[in-house]
Amino acid sequence: ELILTLRNGCEAPDKDINKRFIDVLSERFPVSGTIGESPDEHPRIVAFVGPTGAGKTTTLAKLAAHYGLSRRVMTSIITADTYRIAAIDQIRTFADIVGIGLQVIFSPEEARGALEACENDDVVLVDTAGRSQRNKEHMRDLESFLEMLRPDETHLVLSAATKESDLVDTIKRYRELGVNRLLFTKLDETVRLGNVFNVVSRSGIPVSYFTFGQSVPDDIELAQPGRFVQRLWEGSSA
Repeated sequence: ELILTLRNGCEAPDKDINKRFIDVLSERFPVSGTIGESPDEHPRIVAFVGPTGAGKTTTLAKLAAHYGLSRRVMTSIITADTYRIAAIDQIRTFADIVGIGLQVIFSPEEARGALEACENDDVVLVDTAGRSQRNKEHMRDLESFLEMLRPDETHLVLSAATKESDLVDTIKRYRELGVNRLLFTKLDETVRLGNVFNVVSRSGIPVSYFTFGQSVPDDIELAQPGRFVQRLWEGSSA
């Protein structure tokens, strides 16, 4: 609605409307910047959580390749995603190819040992099993893992193609687990991004990254307000 208001309420040339639109909405779209550096000698623990099918593992692989290969940062993966068939073999094969460490944990009690094995790394990326926000037992299990891992950053991974009401519900329930970043996947599967803008603006939780494809380590970018709003603007007239 705000997009249409700005479009219809301005008689200025399209270029001026476009700039005004980007400036106004960018201020309402918080971003977190890249994964932060640890303030001490311990590694930066970064967890990825979210509903099934959102793309957590693929996104984690993209970031692991970026940090481990492109930036040559000492990186390891801890995976607690032991529910999906062949999930462990998949992530192990990836870790071997990239040349980074991998720890597999089947229970929260194993988290401490996994963290100790990664103590010489700079960044530890934590993959978790997909969890429906409406399954209380599964959410309690995830909470137990996070309590033991004590991540510095917890990114809630969401599909941009999800309808707004479901995004609102998911963010509300996952926020109770300490989520402090949003990460949106599958921007290539939709041109309408008003749902993403609305939930980010209203929740106030900053966005870290966007993904728009399956290619590893490509198809991921750091969230930038102006760039996202430009996509939003273009999609509103599609």
